[in-house]
Amino acid sequence: GPFAYVVNYLMYLFWALLFSFLAVTLVRAFAPYACGSGIPEIKTILSGFIIRGYLGKWTLIIKTITLVLAVSSGLSLGKEGPLVHVACCCANILCHLFTKYRKNEAKRREVLSAAAAVGVSVAFGAPIGGVLFSLEEVSYYFPLKTLWRSFFAALVAAFTLRSINPFGNSRLVLFYVEFHAPWHLVELAPFILLGIFGGLWGALFIKANIAWCRTRKTTRLGHYPIIEVLVVTAVTALMAFPNSYTRMSGAELISELFNDCSLLDSSQLCGYKQPSNTSETGVDNSLADRPAGEGLYTALWQLALALIFKMLITVITFGMKVPSGLFIPSMAVGAIAGRLLGVGMEQLAYYNHDWLIFRGWCSPGADCITPGLYAMVGAAACLGGVTRMTVSLVVIMFELTGGLEYIVPLMAATMTSKWVADALGREGIYEAHIRLNGYPFLEPKEEFEHSSLAVDVMRPKRGDPALAVLTQDGMTVGEVETIVESTHYSGFPVVVSLESQRLVGFVLRRDLLISIDNARKRQDGIVSASKVVFTEHTPAQPPEAPPPLRLRGIMDLSPFTVTDHTAMDITVDIFRKLGLRQCLVTHNGYDIHV
Repeated sequence: GPFAYVVNYLMYLFWALLFSFLAVTLVRAFAPYACGSGIPEIKTILSGFIIRGYLGKWTLIIKTITLVLAVSSGLSLGKEGPLVHVACCCANILCHLFTKYRKNEAKRREVLSAAAAVGVSVAFGAPIGGVLFSLEEVSYYFPLKTLWRSFFAALVAAFTLRSINPFGNSRLVLFYVEFHAPWHLVELAPFILLGIFGGLWGALFIKANIAWCRTRKTTRLGHYPIIEVLVVTAVTALMAFPNSYTRMSGAELISELFNDCSLLDSSQLCGYKQPSNTSETGVDNSLADRPAGEGLYTALWQLALALIFKMLITVITFGMKVPSGLFIPSMAVGAIAGRLLGVGMEQLAYYNHDWLIFRGWCSPGADCITPGLYAMVGAAACLGGVTRMTVSLVVIMFELTGGLEYIVPLMAATMTSKWVADALGREGIYEAHIRLNGYPFLEPKEEFEHSSLAVDVMRPKRGDPALAVLTQDGMTVGEVETIVESTHYSGFPVVVSLESQRLVGFVLRRDLLISIDNARKRQDGIVSASKVVFTEHTPAQPPEAPPPLRLRGIMDLSPFTVTDHTAMDITVDIFRKLGLRQCLVTHNGYDIHV
């Protein structure tokens, strides 16, 4: 009755608000880095930039707890992206237990690449897709040894997942489907249409989401993250409850849309008119195409409303201060659009089987069109449009569903989606968020087309004031501190002298400050007049002079350098492949610039 419905409605709203409030409060109080997807930051870290604390133990603990709360609150978000972040946190913490990885940043990045593969392997139950996802989407540098190590890590993760059996269906994958009818060449046209829809939606979603996130950053909205999360949750819950397709979780909805109707299905999506005789029943419990009944028409209206709701609410949900993934919402949008088109094609074939396009392969009483397959293709198209994944996406989709013979439709839709989305905007959602947050990231997939030289882009340019440098034995502690305080550089070249600017090494600002601070506290006689020495042997000092401060141990004796005539495309490649943070420019070994 109405009273029971109202009580259900209020309880649904109450639990949604409670879970989202707990999630955003825990994130704000204990681990601000636990919000969002985490994949843009993982990409940035793998490119060589260090975000301190992003992969720490507090982030791991809080993200694990709040991810459960955020997904349970009914918000339009997924758990797959955050699980990549969680896996990388685990890997980073384990790296600190081994000296080999703790002291070598490059080796640690290889472990993080494998962890990204493990995250997707666990999230989807797709180990091969996880390795390809790490290779195509996340990793900056992926040597062959990392490939097979990632494969082994994903295998162990998949085996562990299978042992635990979290889905309770004795299968590794989330949405296992079994389609009985093969696809026909004619159906490539609607599959490509779904690809076009996925590309358009992906490009528009990125533009809308980035505009909303920019508004959040630049206006007062960003000062009230808890209120924003509660308002979005309240709107989501109020609008989602009346529609059974928006009320259920994203994974449940996708599973329902992928499902192929059998004789015993009671779902509204299988609300066809019953066959008048048993001869219309196909083999393997599959049914011949049938006319749509009242239940199916109701379901289609609800799905159309769910599609509009999901498209709009996901734009403002992704990027809030709670853990939020994008895989499941994107797949849900595509699966709804695909199911609607699939049912439309099915009815068209049923009522017009004598048309030229259906003649010869779709006779009356045959099971010609499978709407669940269209949902699967639509899901891949929309996810491809948003993330611009291709190879890994197709492999994840066929691992996810077990639909091996539908690789060609998935490939056609995914490539179409990528081409259409690229025509409207070159960046995927993760690259767009990297740019929005201002992270230093060189896109490895793009070609560098300028013909400039290192001398054209170095800082300072010729004619500018000279670069701040330290001399190897001619400066005092006070002079070094003055240079550090008056500049904002992350490091300083060390030269022989101000007259002979021959490069000796490079010292980081952070190491310099810590070393001077420790020396003042722990070494007797270190004052502002003490000489700072970077040479191997301390030069002779007057007897009354204070003891020198020896800092050769913190100096990088082999900083990466290029000459001023090095082409910029080579310089950019060096930065990409080695994950450099700075590179020194020399002219005959002198005149250092950065």
